[in-house]
Amino acid sequence: MRHFSLVPSWLRFLTILLLVMCILFRFVYIDRKVYSADETYTSLRISGYTVAEAKQEIFNGRIISRENFLQFQSTNTNKGFSDTVMSLALESPEKSPLYFIIARFWVEIFGNSVVAIRYLSALISLLVFPCLYWFCQELFNVTLSLPILAIALMANSPMQLVYAQEGREYMLWLVTIILANTALLRALRLQSTQRSDTFTGWGIYVFTLALSLYTCLWSIFVAIAHGIYVILIAKLRLTETVRSYLIATIFAFIVFLPWLLIVFARFFQFLLSSDGINNQDLNIIPLIPFFLIQVSRGFFDLYLSLDDQLNYWISPIFIFLVVYAIYFLCRTTNSQVWLFLLILIVVPALPLIVQGLDSGSIRPGSEPYLLPSYLGMQTIVAYLLATQMYNGNVSHRRIWQIIIGLLIVCSLISSRVYYQADTWWNKGVSYGNPQIARFINQKSRPLLITNFSDTNYGNVFSLSYLAEPKVRFQLLPDQTVPNIPNDFTDIFLLNPTNAWRLQIATKYKLKPNLVYGDDYYLVWKLVKPRLER
Repeated sequence: MRHFSLVPSWLRFLTILLLVMCILFRFVYIDRKVYSADETYTSLRISGYTVAEAKQEIFNGRIISRENFLQFQSTNTNKGFSDTVMSLALESPEKSPLYFIIARFWVEIFGNSVVAIRYLSALISLLVFPCLYWFCQELFNVTLSLPILAIALMANSPMQLVYAQEGREYMLWLVTIILANTALLRALRLQSTQRSDTFTGWGIYVFTLALSLYTCLWSIFVAIAHGIYVILIAKLRLTETVRSYLIATIFAFIVFLPWLLIVFARFFQFLLSSDGINNQDLNIIPLIPFFLIQVSRGFFDLYLSLDDQLNYWISPIFIFLVVYAIYFLCRTTNSQVWLFLLILIVVPALPLIVQGLDSGSIRPGSEPYLLPSYLGMQTIVAYLLATQMYNGNVSHRRIWQIIIGLLIVCSLISSRVYYQADTWWNKGVSYGNPQIARFINQKSRPLLITNFSDTNYGNVFSLSYLAEPKVRFQLLPDQTVPNIPNDFTDIFLLNPTNAWRLQIATKYKLKPNLVYGDDYYLVWKLVKPRLER
């Protein structure tokens, strides 16, 4: 693979240009998108409070303003780092604590604004590029051209940009995945060459895998992928390499054991409880359209709806590109290379695939757990393009250079469309909040009423970031009929049940009119019925 060693001047210039563009798209107007319900949970964990404490304090029927939400969205002297960890352990142990600890430290220095919290993710996302460079060097045993092209492709990848502006742990997780992958490949290389620093190589793998586990619990499936890979390249034999890998993995899980025990304890507590799983707030996504769109979103994303016919023209193009890239990879590289990437694509996504095949649908919010698969697909495509730049005659190389240009144009168009939008598909239940807030903010003295549920809790916190100071909220712990003061000009109900909505309308002799509705929730306005003549 010596033909990868030289980098064309146009590729160097293009990579620098794309890195500049990706930095601009990541940091300029970073607060334009709605601060979603998921991100408000990030701020809640950073504050050290729990959902139960927030419910007791503000979901009590009192009339409050947006300032009352700030206590549970910012740091304070009453709660410290230990409270951040404990709030996760008590209510969300499936969320590993590393990102939230880093974020807590970050907001202590830079404040708790939307810009500050998202800047952390944006800065972390820039670490992907040097880590990816190292990963490509270890995997393909090449320098310069292939890693640089991989960076050029991923710099403005729509999926990268979406999560780089999300106040969540996903970009940190991607960084730790790349580091763990690279550390494993390095340890295997040192083991095969019987280098004296093999022990150090496996020690780095222990550290990076534990780091990934403490960032996201889904890293367990990345570790499983690593195990399958090591066992397969050893041809199912218990070699010295397999033993070293098993010891290193055991040590990594020992390091992760304190949090793993918390996860198991909460899981068994859930099984023993009589509550079960409440699916009433979940909206399922059809399986086939979901996976079709996910493949193309790594390269081109205009946020078309699932039922948009344009998806069925766009997605096959990128699916064909990825499938051909996989075929080319398997044909031109040894099994240790293509096997690693294929396992990386399939195994972490397998739980979602199995669940989807069983139910015929995918739960919303599953997209981030496909990040290892995106990494594998984009690396394979980068290998295909970097190889074809040098193979064949001049016209053949020109065609592939045009394909590279088209992919970059697609990513830039996606970034431009995303840049101008005030919401996006990753906002989930909060997707419609900018539209709702604009409608409510137009009223002179509006009141928004809702009761406590998983969907309503996150959404009302998200709306509080968009509401003007004149907007008031009345939050109830259950579906009791509230006492509504007479001094409000407009009354809105956020996602009420049919029975509760009718009870309120009947008591106050008002007619509910639907003013907003999507797949997740509804907003009603209570108006005085017109008198019939």
